[in-house]
Amino acid sequence: MSVTSLFSKRSRAALALTIAILFALSTAATTFAAGGGITQISSDPYTNSSSQHKTQVEPDTFSFGSTEVMVFQSGRFTDGGSSNIGFATSTDNGTTWKSGFMPGSTIYATPPGKYARASDPSVAYDAKHKIWIVSWLGLTGPGVPPVDVLVSRSTDGLTWKNPVTVSARGQFYDKNWSVCDSTPTSKFFGHCYTEFDNFSNNNLVQMSTSTDGGKTWGAPKTTANNACVIGGQPLVQPSGTVIVPIDDCFESSVIAFKSTNGGTSWSSTVTVSTISAHSVAGGIRSPDLPSAEIDKAGKVYVVWYDCRFETSCSANDIVMSTSTNGTTWTAVKRVATDPVGSGVDHFLPSIGIDKTTGGTTAHLIVTYYYYPKANCSPSTCQLDEGYVSSTNGGKTWSTPHQLAGPMTLSWLAATTQGTMVGDYFSTSFVGTGKAFTAIINATAPSGGLFNEGTYTNVSGLNALGGNVSSDNDLVRSSHPASAIVHTSF
Repeated sequence: MSVTSLFSKRSRAALALTIAILFALSTAATTFAAGGGITQISSDPYTNSSSQHKTQVEPDTFSFGSTEVMVFQSGRFTDGGSSNIGFATSTDNGTTWKSGFMPGSTIYATPPGKYARASDPSVAYDAKHKIWIVSWLGLTGPGVPPVDVLVSRSTDGLTWKNPVTVSARGQFYDKNWSVCDSTPTSKFFGHCYTEFDNFSNNNLVQMSTSTDGGKTWGAPKTTANNACVIGGQPLVQPSGTVIVPIDDCFESSVIAFKSTNGGTSWSSTVTVSTISAHSVAGGIRSPDLPSAEIDKAGKVYVVWYDCRFETSCSANDIVMSTSTNGTTWTAVKRVATDPVGSGVDHFLPSIGIDKTTGGTTAHLIVTYYYYPKANCSPSTCQLDEGYVSSTNGGKTWSTPHQLAGPMTLSWLAATTQGTMVGDYFSTSFVGTGKAFTAIINATAPSGGLFNEGTYTNVSGLNALGGNVSSDNDLVRSSHPASAIVHTSF
């Protein structure tokens, strides 16, 4: 959603929402075949005049076995949310994809739901109950409460039921994320957890738990210190301990908290690291939210963008910290993409981990958007997406590879916080050991419509061994943690 600051956004009076004609758009899945380096797996089908078409933004992914599900916003409104939540699913290790849109969600869905807009999709899988769940926000209008947290459920990732409620208490909820405990030996096997924050109450962190495959959800609980947060990504260790890396509500620090009792209670937060960030040029929407994943051994990896290694904070690198218990975290290290001092600006990262690997042999892929030249303007910035990989838990990295781009910023959906590809991104490994990342890619608009859709890499990404190390990097920047505008929806 559009915001100006943590304490002033959403305070304006409700804006009038003009509802266009209800379009009976089919939710039948569409099949996409592979072709080229990247392939488009979904496109915005909506035509309501109140949002921007064809636009898709802000994807999440999750895989289990040979199935991977990607979810995203489709038909982005300038001032927050989208016409509906879309999905793209592969049940054959990324060989083919089928896409569609959630039923019973917004007034534009088939069948229609009650919400004016939808936002912030997150996908998880519950192995005990054999259910895919997608949590998302249901908006009643632009910048007005209530904003509810919902879950759509599926047994196959292709056919989805009408949503159920996680929390609908007349509050202004934001930035939800879900995870399930899918380790059969865990005493909390089958527990699913959804994190979100309550902007109506100073961005108070909220955690809700389901034990029945997402059919019903418990009353939201908060941390022992009533933390003010945004953008968490909960993870579950094999023991059943839930660890939630998250930003504080000013996006000035990465923090974390956990539960060791199946969500009955949640600890106080600890600081992972402060954030020092170079302002990303060109007016692109680029909140510094963490991306987090977990390996087979239960080690948690968190990445975000940061300028501490660059002289005078002249550009951003992707940086990483890890933990085995959620309480103590390693010193921040740079993910070795371009060399320090290259002038390349890296931001909006995601991390994917092959969960059959762990420890010193963990296979990692980190994707990110970047400008080849950090010092650019809205008309000259060229947006690309790239990735690096590691086969030794991040000790050394491969050389960087380009995935998509270059894109001109005017090709992207407009929001009141800048042009948008997404506030977060995601990469997941399938059973073959290859990773598929959700790529928001754009070409020049035509016929009065955008051409911004959801893509993925055709054959999957291999985690490659490499000898590029960041062990000798020095902290060069004296730039203090930046006061980043709080971003929502």
